[in-house]
Amino acid sequence: MEMEGEERIAARRDAVWQCLNDPEILKQCIPGCQSLEAKSATELAAVVKVKIGPVSATFNGNVILSNLSPPDSYTISGEGKGGIAGFAKGRADVALEEENDETVLRYAVKAEVGGKIAQLGSRLIDSTARKLAQQFFANFNLAVSGEAEAAS
Repeated sequence: MEMEGEERIAARRDAVWQCLNDPEILKQCIPGCQSLEAKSATELAAVVKVKIGPVSATFNGNVILSNLSPPDSYTISGEGKGGIAGFAKGRADVALEEENDETVLRYAVKAEVGGKIAQLGSRLIDSTARKLAQQFFANFNLAVSGEAEAAS
């Protein structure tokens, strides 16, 4: 599965970059995230509960930040295991571009699933993934915009 998109955020690029690297803010924004802990500056451990159609699973996994080019871009990749439900893994290339007092966050995601989840069909998986991505970016936009307002 592949998906691309962009989100306009009412905050300066440095503030958006800082939030993209803040485990507490990311935890608040990731739908179903139960925990997100920094293991190092570029590695996080995550527990996320997701429901796809009739299947609900808790995924335990690792997230790695690479290709860091602050405050312009990075790659975020991760893999999670959901027990009998299967696995999910993916990566997103994220780029930030400042336009006036806003930041345009562009992303390109590649993901795959396996196991019981993969048997649900690509249309259901794709629509759920798109919905979760939209939720994340809407939550992230609100969190960053709120942080920017609090700082000014």
